[in-house]
Amino acid sequence: MKKFEYTEKKDTRSGFGAGLYELGKQNKNVVALCADLIGSLKMDAFIKDFPDRFYQCGIAEANMIGVAAGLTIGGKIPFAGTFANFATGRVYDQIRQSVAYSGKNVKICASHAGITLGEDGATHQIMEDIGLMKMLPGMVVINPCDYNQTKAATLAIADYFGPVYLRFGRPVVPNFTPADQKFEIGKALLLSEGKDVTIFATGHLVWKSIEAAEILEQKGISAEIINIHTIKPLDAEAVLKSVSKTKAVVTAEEHMLNGGLGDSIAQLLGRKLPTPIEMVAVNDKFGESGKPEDLLAKYGIDTNNIVDAVVHVLKRKTNQ
Repeated sequence: MKKFEYTEKKDTRSGFGAGLYELGKQNKNVVALCADLIGSLKMDAFIKDFPDRFYQCGIAEANMIGVAAGLTIGGKIPFAGTFANFATGRVYDQIRQSVAYSGKNVKICASHAGITLGEDGATHQIMEDIGLMKMLPGMVVINPCDYNQTKAATLAIADYFGPVYLRFGRPVVPNFTPADQKFEIGKALLLSEGKDVTIFATGHLVWKSIEAAEILEQKGISAEIINIHTIKPLDAEAVLKSVSKTKAVVTAEEHMLNGGLGDSIAQLLGRKLPTPIEMVAVNDKFGESGKPEDLLAKYGIDTNNIVDAVVHVLKRKTNQ
């Protein structure tokens, strides 16, 4: 398989902050809103240079979404940021009615997503957000894998007209994608070709899937790795092309089993190309306080779980 290297580890939320700052310089219609989490969302640089384009909404997330929707009427492109739990579960009605139903050009920017928020515990972690957002008609859902891709995604969504949910996180992860990449909404990225199984991964679990593929190679198993950074719209063409070749699938995500990436791919395959599939995801549990790597292992979504899922799905493939 292709070898991947990285020179540094960085948090994806900093990629968002860097992208937002670049947008501030490029587009005067870009405005930022925050719910009292400026430091956590890495908005400091934007606020310093463009203070007249920043709105501190305080701990009033529902109001923030309403303000963002209103700003679009005047031609602004609002980037509304807070923790993923508060950006979705706390304000779902406002997002549904004021943003999605109305087709407003609001970018909902959600940090600290998934279980790797770590020590803050279950009340701040969320693993249902992708499911909540992808069910809204017209909502684009993006979950990039590292700092560079998050920055590129932040830049790209400013040029897209319509509601977007951009998901990123707090932990530092390998930064391995190109710094000069062009982010294309809805276009999956083939990271490494393989012939035995396809691993579709998103977010932080893209790197875990690369690690798993290296272990599998030592076992004589050739895994194709595809980065699904856009959950919705799903790149059906790329999915079907790969699965037509490998005829076995594993999905990997830092999200609930129900409603996530695996759910979307299973629906597609069920309609178009029935295929053995295993899903590495959290199975119907809330999170808890702990170190990110320990939580990934406890909740069954780390490198070894991906390896085990591949071994299991290949047995099913053989028995067909």
